[in-house]
Amino acid sequence: MPSPDMVIDARNVTLSLGDGPARVAILRGVDLAVAKGERLAILGPSGSGKSSLMAVLSGLESVTSGDIRVAGQSLVGLSEDGLAEARRGRIGIVLQAFHLIPTMTALENVAIPLELAGHAEPFDQARAGLEAVGLGARTDHYPTQLSGGEQQRVALARALACRPALLFADEPTGNLDASTGEAIINLLFQRLDETGATLVLITHDQELAARCSRIIRMKDGLVVSDTLVAAQPVAAE
Repeated sequence: MPSPDMVIDARNVTLSLGDGPARVAILRGVDLAVAKGERLAILGPSGSGKSSLMAVLSGLESVTSGDIRVAGQSLVGLSEDGLAEARRGRIGIVLQAFHLIPTMTALENVAIPLELAGHAEPFDQARAGLEAVGLGARTDHYPTQLSGGEQQRVALARALACRPALLFADEPTGNLDASTGEAIINLLFQRLDETGATLVLITHDQELAARCSRIIRMKDGLVVSDTLVAAQPVAAE
């Protein structure tokens, strides 16, 4: 049985796409365990399998073979509806593309996962989530009325709305300029400290990866290194 301290327990995970001669192995036997509260960065060149690994761990893609338990739930053999149900309330996801619903306000975008999870007063909770990311004055604005940084703040508030045990972030600052991206990352780590969520972060940025407690590197669909990061010194007040 997996340890209750493990938010992720993945064993011999494979993912292949296509059929016959066109079949391509994307993940080729990945083992990964992630403890509660860990901040894990996944590095690797394009095509190494890091985003595909995030997809299967977050329940956005079904594995070809292997075993995955995430936030206490087995993801193996589930239908698309089953995977969606497994994610609900347990897993938050922030992507490079913000994926906000354009016909809904910032408040409505954040309230959606709360409503689906059956939370009482979802709009009050969504408003509090937006205030926590500095958008208390922008709740009634639509995505097209928000800057890129503001849209990513809405996406972050939405991902953390249900206080999930696990947050996945795939290049969350890729569509932002450097200063805005840094502000978003600072906010991300601040909110993680507040909520206690475990983080799995896909990035090409070595400095960003160094802010995590552990770094794994991928190549050709395999984990090729796994390193603990020394604790960063706390700046004096």
